[in-house]
Amino acid sequence: MTAREAVPTSWRAALDPVLASPESRRLGDFLGAEEAAGKVIYPSRGQRLAALEMTPLDAVKVVILGQDPYHGPGQAHGLAFSVQKGVRVPPSLANIYKELQSDIGFVAPGHGDLSAWAQQGVLLLNNALTVEQGQAGSHQRKGWEAITDACVAAVASGRHPCVFMLWGSHAQKKAARVPGLNDGRHLVLRAPHPSPLSAHHGWFGSRHFSQANAFLVAQGRGAIDWSL
Repeated sequence: MTAREAVPTSWRAALDPVLASPESRRLGDFLGAEEAAGKVIYPSRGQRLAALEMTPLDAVKVVILGQDPYHGPGQAHGLAFSVQKGVRVPPSLANIYKELQSDIGFVAPGHGDLSAWAQQGVLLLNNALTVEQGQAGSHQRKGWEAITDACVAAVASGRHPCVFMLWGSHAQKKAARVPGLNDGRHLVLRAPHPSPLSAHHGWFGSRHFSQANAFLVAQGRGAIDWSL
């Protein structure tokens, strides 16, 4: 994963320094050891950089930060909060759909695949890009953070104004480490996480999706079509 050639072309210059770092080498060693031990890791190797592959750096309009991939069989496919068609919509995503309906009249589809958002410039990035089956948070603090911090910093330092949707304390703390994110050029939206544990404490009614589109239109970047 940490080999330079595995990183999509548009992200290589931004990630080259961190991919040569001790954190990246430690991550590669860790993942290799886990796989050698026969542990099941999600998502599969070919999907771990799907967020970067589907959303080139210069095309990013919106950043949504998740914590780590879903850890159940068949769920994670490399996009934060997303599951492939045919997989049951997880509770946090169901709450995202509810807020979209209230905010912009969204009609929930019968699936949880958010690829259409990624293809329009919504970077669906988790803090850690892998997880052990059944073990939420198991690959946190193993080296991924240096790489995903660099991704967020690359967007924040780019030439285009973007929207950052920070849901929950984890995403908000991550974003706080990024220079230039709060300089007024970008729209930074904060709310509790859409998890059933916290959604009723300010997630519902946050209206992030309509605010994002108003900002993007005002900046001449074009609205996101949130329908799926």
